[in-house]
Amino acid sequence: MRLVWISGLASLLLVACAGPQVPPGAVRMERPASELPVTSDARRKAKTHVELGQAYFQVGRFGVALDEARSAVRHDASYAPAYQLMGQVHMYLEENVVADANFSHALSLAPGDPEILNSYGWFLCAQGREKDGLEKLGQAMRNPYYQTPARAHANAGLCQLRLQNDVAAEQQFRKSLDLDPTNLPAYYHLAGISYRRGAFEGARLYLAELHKGVEPTAESLWLAIRVERRLGDRASEASLVGQLRRRFPTSPEYQAFQQGQYQ
Repeated sequence: MRLVWISGLASLLLVACAGPQVPPGAVRMERPASELPVTSDARRKAKTHVELGQAYFQVGRFGVALDEARSAVRHDASYAPAYQLMGQVHMYLEENVVADANFSHALSLAPGDPEILNSYGWFLCAQGREKDGLEKLGQAMRNPYYQTPARAHANAGLCQLRLQNDVAAEQQFRKSLDLDPTNLPAYYHLAGISYRRGAFEGARLYLAELHKGVEPTAESLWLAIRVERRLGDRASEASLVGQLRRRFPTSPEYQAFQQGQYQ
């Protein structure tokens, strides 16, 4: 099973206006929709369609997910998670202009929604707009109502990797693991950071934790092979090479091994 980095997709909506006044320029913080009562039949139907769409999205049935999101909008055009889901689908279909428009509209309906901020933040990072993306991810992770801030920290770590800032990325991945020790991709990225730093024992430990929770991928095996080579453990290296050859004989990683491209 290959690792998948996909940001969270929980449904969220704009919180009611009651409560303390928000100072001008301050970041609004809102609760997830799952914590709020459904107050109309239209909203109930919209929420049901989004939840179905999310399930289809998670298994890669993007067309059906998009249909469900559109059905949600037909029932309730003000339901922000429907536009968030459309943004997610269009992002993975690489229809980035449409994705951006949907994420922006979702956020206009629910400016302080942490799930939308997380999704849109990662989208912006992936589009090379890392500064804007990190700002929105920061807003999400600071929201006390956000139940899964580890996702925002992990996405911020990926964003920092795009900026080649290993120090900042490591801080974010460590924070993500502090909040959610089962966030397995964070172990892989911390192993990579440790390897680049020359901390090979640390990289080995991170990979061991990763492989306790998930089957190795070609990427994680190749990193483990290079770690063991650096540590001089030829027996472990040979065992890992055997796994890479057996599991992923046509992978770019196995080709790199055959060509001796260890860097």
